[in-house]
Amino acid sequence: MSSPVEDQSKTKVNTEYDTLKRVILCQPKFMAIEDVINDTQKKYAEENINVELAMKQHEEFEKLLIEHGVEVIKLPSSEQFPEQVFTRDIGFTVGEEIFVAEMASDIRKGEEEALEEFLEEEDIPYQTTTDRVEGGDVIVDRNKVYVGISSRTSDEAVRNLQRDLPKHDIIRVPFNEKYLHLDCVFNILSPEVGLIFPEALSADIIEMLEQQYKLIEVSPEEQFTMGTNVLSIGDGKVFSLPQNEKVNTAMRANGFEVIEVDFSEIIKSGGSFRCCSMPLERE
Repeated sequence: MSSPVEDQSKTKVNTEYDTLKRVILCQPKFMAIEDVINDTQKKYAEENINVELAMKQHEEFEKLLIEHGVEVIKLPSSEQFPEQVFTRDIGFTVGEEIFVAEMASDIRKGEEEALEEFLEEEDIPYQTTTDRVEGGDVIVDRNKVYVGISSRTSDEAVRNLQRDLPKHDIIRVPFNEKYLHLDCVFNILSPEVGLIFPEALSADIIEMLEQQYKLIEVSPEEQFTMGTNVLSIGDGKVFSLPQNEKVNTAMRANGFEVIEVDFSEIIKSGGSFRCCSMPLERE
């Protein structure tokens, strides 16, 4: 087994768009809408999740990641955790630091234990957050870390991150929490380009982000189908749903290669490709 120092060198995430080398997934073997915690789940609660179809879609996502040179680590699925597929929220990597999250929703508390077990088995150092924060609210771009503020991620968490990441500029981004996490309304595709759903953000925040990026606007219809929650894997390649035609057309017009995968069953629970992936290493 490698030493902790060597393993730590393998954990590095400085942006949302550098080449993805290692990522943590979890199969949706026991996926279900049990406690409704967002508007998307509200719509699909009665219909619920077709697990067989969700598994098939997730397997296609995993297969394509591997084909693009990404090492996939799979946490064990547990019947106790119906939303475990959304590995983004249980932890996040900033620079070489891995943070294990404190989950806000009761139905999700405990999901992080599988991540802790993996990290300990691999002798990978990590720290636990000392206040409520979920990885879907944390977006990294070089020395900047954008942190969504909602009932799932607190102001105290931002202060703690500023203390723990003194070389980074931690930027508060309040948003309408009905949209669940920051990465459902804002995402970064490259040093110059981002995606935004402006209805969820204040005019001041939008103006701040416009000074940093050329922002592609996502419509309400495509925000609902997780048009903002894409996953960049490097070299301008982005995973996105084929149903989000306007977003995909706009990304292609800006020079991105869009890898279309049907994730229509998984998004019924309120998350897509970014939500379902926790990067450990980008380069």
